[in-house]
Amino acid sequence: MDLLISIKPNFIEKIISHEKKYEFRKRIFRKNVDKLFIYSSSPEKKIIGYFTAGDIVKDNPERLWANFSHVAGISKEAFFDYFEGKKEGFAIEIKDLTIFTKPINTDKLENFRAPQSFCYIGDDEYGFSNDI
Repeated sequence: MDLLISIKPNFIEKIISHEKKYEFRKRIFRKNVDKLFIYSSSPEKKIIGYFTAGDIVKDNPERLWANFSHVAGISKEAFFDYFEGKKEGFAIEIKDLTIFTKPINTDKLENFRAPQSFCYIGDDEYGFSNDI
């Protein structure tokens, strides 16, 4: 099982440059996933690559920031705005990053719906994962 995860384009740039080595989420996936496909949200609206999850750390936002701010690729203000009102969050280590030479235009995928945060996808739900 794979996952499709929405990430804003400005954070994707930081992932590619290795400034951002962890992806932060308010909730975490419950199933074992092989690949986390990266959906670059508006205005790009493309699947640009994938990574595997390394360590996944559950903690309160203050400790997540204390432990990962140096590899967060996000400002302190934006980080705490994102986690406002939350008692816990997750840091997902980005491992084995693969960026496609030709991003997948989601306008050409049948029945594609962009995930709000993430969604599970089957082995060939959108017709692209078997080609990778």
